[in-house]
Amino acid sequence: MIIEKVLTNIESLGKDEVGKRHIEKIYMESADLVKRIQRVKTDHGKEIGIRLTDPRDLVAGDILFMDDKNIIMVDVLSDDLIVIRPRSLKEMGTIAHQLGNRHLPAQFEEDEMLVQYDYLVEELLKQLEIPYQREERKVKQAFRHIGHSHG
Repeated sequence: MIIEKVLTNIESLGKDEVGKRHIEKIYMESADLVKRIQRVKTDHGKEIGIRLTDPRDLVAGDILFMDDKNIIMVDVLSDDLIVIRPRSLKEMGTIAHQLGNRHLPAQFEEDEMLVQYDYLVEELLKQLEIPYQREERKVKQAFRHIGHSHG
């Protein structure tokens, strides 16, 4: 089976629609969500080719196949993250500026800033006394580096 487009996301389906179908999952590393062409296996051992025609990243919950009885959807494996919880706008600005200078991609969930684990970032947070915690956590989308140059 070759998948060329994402049908929808599980979050946009009603509980009735999901509940009447068997769900098969494709567990992916968050870094693989940006790949438009790849070969993957479901948690039931079914091999699937993905060749997306739309220039978009996969997101946790994306449904790649659905019929009256089954759903095949994307799920994301946990990442080793640093979860930063600034206590003030100043702390947020300080750490955002520091990480931006290093071109580190970040994600935001409510009042938390998420970055992939890096011992240098951990050292910086300790030095700046900004609260953080190292956690294994699933993210919905890939950490995407944005192409940029200072030149």
